[in-house]
Amino acid sequence: MTITANYVDIENRSIYPAIVVVEDETIVSVSKTDKKVDNYILPGFIDAHIHIESSMMIPSQFARLAVRHGTVATVSDPHEIANVLGIEGIDFMIENGNSVNFKFHFGASSCVPATPFETSGSTLDAKDIETLLKTRELNHLGEVMAFPSVINGEKEMLAKIDAAKRLNIPVDGHAPSLSGEDLKKYIDAGISTDHESSTLQEAKEKLNLGMKILIRQGSAAKNFEALIPLIEDYYEDIMFCSDDRHPNDLLKEHINIMVSQAVKKGYDLFKVLKAACINPIEHYSLDVGCLREGDKADFIVVEDLENFNILSTVINGKTVFQNGKSDIETVEVNSLNNFKAEPISKDDIAFQSDCETIEVIQAIDHELLTKEFKYHNSKDGQFVSDIEDDILKIIVVNRYEKNSKPSVGFINGFGLKHGAIASSVAHDSHNIVAVGCTDEEIVKAVNTIIASKGGVCCVNSDEVVSLALNIAGIMNSGDGFETAKRYEKLDSYSKEVLGSILSAPFMTLSFMALLVIPELKLSDKGLFDGREFHFIPPCIEVP
Repeated sequence: MTITANYVDIENRSIYPAIVVVEDETIVSVSKTDKKVDNYILPGFIDAHIHIESSMMIPSQFARLAVRHGTVATVSDPHEIANVLGIEGIDFMIENGNSVNFKFHFGASSCVPATPFETSGSTLDAKDIETLLKTRELNHLGEVMAFPSVINGEKEMLAKIDAAKRLNIPVDGHAPSLSGEDLKKYIDAGISTDHESSTLQEAKEKLNLGMKILIRQGSAAKNFEALIPLIEDYYEDIMFCSDDRHPNDLLKEHINIMVSQAVKKGYDLFKVLKAACINPIEHYSLDVGCLREGDKADFIVVEDLENFNILSTVINGKTVFQNGKSDIETVEVNSLNNFKAEPISKDDIAFQSDCETIEVIQAIDHELLTKEFKYHNSKDGQFVSDIEDDILKIIVVNRYEKNSKPSVGFINGFGLKHGAIASSVAHDSHNIVAVGCTDEEIVKAVNTIIASKGGVCCVNSDEVVSLALNIAGIMNSGDGFETAKRYEKLDSYSKEVLGSILSAPFMTLSFMALLVIPELKLSDKGLFDGREFHFIPPCIEVP
């Protein structure tokens, strides 16, 4: 393979016409030429932290869509499927990822479960983590979400971190709003990255203490606008990531949009590309080429250096995307799951109480963080959804046990005017989470998920729109492009028909059970305060 294009030399901060020669998987020569060329060749983009499962696609299907946007590699914590299926799930991700020409780099999931305050499908202890790191193709310890465990010196969590440190493997962090002495303790334990910063002040404190900051632009959490100024002075320690990207968003864009937006804002091209293409390779020791002689041939050809319209993507010396067509093949897989929940009834989610004031979770668009506020309203001793005030009932159902009583709470911020939505994509234990305007519709939505043993759905009176997720209840093994289109229909339905005011209702819903992100969340065991890490009663007793 020989390509003539304007060569983007990130290391030496120069661009010049060149002839790039590839033999087998390797770049054998890069030579300047006097030929006038219009296109540009540069290293491929890398998502430095993404949970593939959140795309609702298996890795091989994720790759089919990602290469369209110039992505050649990911750093991926498979803790979503690990929470459902344990080591069997991690092995599935590795095997399926290896079946296609794309560079997945999976980690050993440190928090399975994320907390002891929810029901998950599996548990990975320190011995399991050490075994995984020694015997599987894993290159990092997945994000340490239980930051209180680290700060308080809990032996089991520190043993997991120590296992990675002994093997000289990076440890990923997760430290939303952590600051001061607690942050120092967390970093001193050996944790090297954070993708949860939402303000410049927060990110700079972490950077100045030696952390790498991953600027995140996902389907729900969008921190690019707040954090991109860091690229100016801290570009050596910045990476780009999406963390969680739903299928319809992956159909449209990936890391390429962050690169394009940064350059259009006037930030230095080479600093931006260093963050997008090179820093993840250096930090995680990835087996990905940097477009130098002797490197693996992993690169992209783009139309220009502003919009970054991808003309072709090459991985291991083979073209995987060109002329608008992905050449990643479809791989057939057998379904695997862990799903025991049985249908629920209206009586199961009734919220009977004599109190007049309740705790309410406030969802925030584009954020994983929530707020807490108190709401006063009672009808015949029973709290129900109040559409006018946007106080809707939210429930979480344990998917791993039969006839488990649902946990019930109330939430603001979804803005639904009709119907209900439900999902078995509920980070990180992936129980069933639902929110809706009436108990009847909430129950119908949940039972739709139970009938298919996993999925996402919208209900509006008697109408049901759904997408089944046959792999662990969180991924669909079918064609990724079709999955994206079907999910797009659900997303549009939740907004246009049901009236949600959120930009990504299902993505936001999926994080309402993630207890490690403050302030209030709901697990299958009850309402949880993520600031103090304990359960709180949903009712407030007024003296």
